[in-house]
Amino acid sequence: MPDEATRAMFAELGTSLGLSRPAALCFAAIWRAAQAPCADDLVLRAGISRSNVSTALKELRGWGLISIARVPGDRREYFAAPSGPWALIRQILAERQRRVLAPALDRLRDLQAAGAGPEIVDLADALQALAEWQEKLAQLDPADLAALVGGTGPADTGEPKKKKKKSRKS
Repeated sequence: MPDEATRAMFAELGTSLGLSRPAALCFAAIWRAAQAPCADDLVLRAGISRSNVSTALKELRGWGLISIARVPGDRREYFAAPSGPWALIRQILAERQRRVLAPALDRLRDLQAAGAGPEIVDLADALQALAEWQEKLAQLDPADLAALVGGTGPADTGEPKKKKKKSRKS
């Protein structure tokens, strides 16, 4: 896929998930890099200003999508992202839970406490169930999440299958 098409796809996907466009572009550059890039590398790869890169990196760290890597003898910070897609999806689920579902549920509970109608109670209960389910998904190991969502077994996620012991009947 051409680089410009990849950048556009990540920018669109990132904004639909709740990231800013510069954060999505920086994440794409970090995630696809063979070696962890520094902020100056991201300016070139993402095609955005240094101030936008700096703000985007703060946002990505806040989402838990990147980590800082240091190189001995180099004062610059380098940035790395989890390489596995299921680890990324798990982190995005956790952040969407914290940033979207939890505040919406709090607002619904406030309306409920103020005497809102039964439809608000039902909506709050349904959202609570969704929030609990999403929280459970976000706590799963990436391989288990892949198996649950994709219906794949551990071998499909790179993990070896465990052999079952045969039981002996006396």
